[in-house]
Amino acid sequence: MSKKKIQKITGADGKQYEFVMDIAGSGAMKDVYFAPDKSYVAAFFRKSADFNARDRLENITGVYKDKIFNNEYGEYWKKLFCWPETMIEMDGKLGVISPAYEKNFYFADGPFKGKEKEGKWFSSAKLRNRFLPADQKGDWLKYLQLCLNIARAVRRMHAAGLAHSDLSYKNVLVDPLTGRACIIDIDGLVVPGKFPPDVVGTPDFIAPEVMKTRNLAPGDPARKLPSILTDRHALATLIYMYLLYRHPLRGARVRDADPAKDEELCMGSDALFIEHPADKSNRPNPAQLDPSELPQGDVAKLPYKICGPYLKDLFDRAFIDGLRNPQARPTAADWESALFKTLDLLQPCQNKACEARWYVFDNTKKPRCPFCGTEYVGQLPVLNLYYSPKDGTYKPENYRVMVYDKQSLYPWHANRFIVPNEKMSQAEKKPVGDFHFHKGKWILINRNLPDMTDITENKPVPPGKSVELTEGRKILLSRGNGGRLIVVQLANI
Repeated sequence: MSKKKIQKITGADGKQYEFVMDIAGSGAMKDVYFAPDKSYVAAFFRKSADFNARDRLENITGVYKDKIFNNEYGEYWKKLFCWPETMIEMDGKLGVISPAYEKNFYFADGPFKGKEKEGKWFSSAKLRNRFLPADQKGDWLKYLQLCLNIARAVRRMHAAGLAHSDLSYKNVLVDPLTGRACIIDIDGLVVPGKFPPDVVGTPDFIAPEVMKTRNLAPGDPARKLPSILTDRHALATLIYMYLLYRHPLRGARVRDADPAKDEELCMGSDALFIEHPADKSNRPNPAQLDPSELPQGDVAKLPYKICGPYLKDLFDRAFIDGLRNPQARPTAADWESALFKTLDLLQPCQNKACEARWYVFDNTKKPRCPFCGTEYVGQLPVLNLYYSPKDGTYKPENYRVMVYDKQSLYPWHANRFIVPNEKMSQAEKKPVGDFHFHKGKWILINRNLPDMTDITENKPVPPGKSVELTEGRKILLSRGNGGRLIVVQLANI
């Protein structure tokens, strides 16, 4: 057995790197080689690099990398991006050194053992239902969490003035078993006015205005190119697909007998949301779908409203208001906030065999899991949150928290000015209370809120003590500006 050749190279950062001269993978634009210990990869572009390509890579591995990672929150972002470390060059070809993907982003066993967990395997009903083993699918809570991680990473990228330009399930690795996600293929980032896009995007995720004008001549002022606004369309599409396992624009409507022309119209000038409330002409017909696309492909059985009010509102903004008006599209920060609030609306399904295992409380008297149809049985506490703009006054927030046994209460529930993101301190990440169904009653145990007070009975609830959750009970969680009060609502099922 011949020994594989090891190539040594010096990066633009002055460090020495090694890689095995055996192509480990190839994409549309580059070839990838592993380091001997597989801790990093060397990726070389096949095309000869011009000045702009070199300048782009120098900036991505230099000033933009420093802006995101060389600060107190840098370690947090390293988990959400596979960011190129430095530029390399060999035989006239430019390349980058990038970290290797973490092990949880590879299938550990089953038919895809060793393959990357590309998002496409988890966002298509047909692929999930036909090929994914049950123990690789993850539950719905984890899908919400991975969507949150993607939105958070895109928010950080956009805050730095960068657009991915090809955000898709091909360029996002996900792990539905842990809820983690990682954005890859960073080397094509777009900087408006400085670095134009190399590609228009991946089919399914190209914004309608880009699709509509992509055949115009380069340089034509009417031609729309990938940008932060087109990233917003791709992000909305990704989130819709990860939560509902279908595409928001691919429905029953046929625009043209020519498949290529039909595709261009479907994704471009004649794009129509499959769940548009006023125009149902693009609704998928379950009778025409492959059995492996059901039940997820049936929008009557699993409509997008099952994602809850916060996400439904953003889907409307993305696929109705923003489909032809890019400025109306929700930002990544909008998605991040809505996803976090949606996580607080989750209930565990009481059917132990339910594949989704979690669902959003639908604010009805007979809540049921939309995925398996199991009705909730028992008493269900709902906490309506109010905040204090100044001492002694409280205003409703359109923010609710569902309660389930052994659920935790966190500092961001107690004070609206604590934002659950990368800037939280370690203390702010720790629970300050927990809920229990104890001896036939729902209780909240205070763990670390010095000001918790039962307003209804006008008595303090010091750390270590509990308060019963009864209909209409008002419980002050914290005082001062941003402090929150909860009002308990009980649904007796």
